[in-house]
Amino acid sequence: MNAKVDVNLVVNGVSHSRSVEPRMLLSDFLRHELGLTGTHVGCEHGVCGACTVLLDGRSARSCLTLAVQADGLQIETIEGQGSREQLGRIQTAFRDHHGLQCGFCTPGFVMTIADMLQHHPLENDEQIREALSGNICRCTGYQHIVNAVRELAKERGPLP
Repeated sequence: MNAKVDVNLVVNGVSHSRSVEPRMLLSDFLRHELGLTGTHVGCEHGVCGACTVLLDGRSARSCLTLAVQADGLQIETIEGQGSREQLGRIQTAFRDHHGLQCGFCTPGFVMTIADMLQHHPLENDEQIREALSGNICRCTGYQHIVNAVRELAKERGPLP
């Protein structure tokens, strides 16, 4: 029997301390321990991108990350990007450009884009498509998502 391990995480600005099984996935921790069900689990192999969260500001697959690996880190999930009442700017761009269909993949795309806008040039559609290549959507041809990211990149201006 595995002994539980204490983890301390800051998720969307709120501190959480729990004792978890050493092999508990971060996606399971977020969904089952904290009730943050916006982080979706699709392929469970890190391929689809639906489980993407930010760990200390960088995108990561929560289905490949153990909760104990995130101990002491700042985690941001889709719930930290906005709310139904107050959409975040990435969510607004998705809405304005029709960049979502069923919505299952959308949280992962939003979190990936949050990282991209901070750390990648995204100067043309080719760079945008490359940046998004780790996220899979089965409902759309991606053009509307590219359009949303292009607008966000223009609003952002050049990286510092």
